[in-house]
Order: sequence, then C-alpha cells, then structure tokens
Amino acid sequence: MSAGNTYRNKVQVLKGRITERIGRSTRNRRLQREGRVDRTSGGLKQSGDKARRAFRR
Repeated sequence: MSAGNTYRNKVQVLKGRITERIGRSTRNRRLQREGRVDRTSGGLKQSGDKARRAFRR
C-alpha cells in the first residue's frame, strides 16, 4: 500500500489511544468504546497491509 495509507492507519491507532485514555480519565464509557474501536480497526488495517506486502514479494 502507499505510504499515505500506512500513516493514516497509524494516526487512527494513535487517535484511538488518546480517545480511550480521555474516556478513562473522565469516566466516559462512550469515549472509551470509540477509542477502542479506532485503535482496533487501525491495527487490523495495519496487519492487512503487512500481509499484503509479505505476499507481494
């Protein structure tokens, strides 16, 4: 994949971590859940990109 997609996925993971921590500190379950979803989906996208790159070679 392109470098743009790689950075976009990493930013999504980072955004998820930040959102989840804000949710924890404010005891806001909705923010915690949104952060967890962002973090997980970004991580899955990164894993998919790594698998694609591995099979291209």
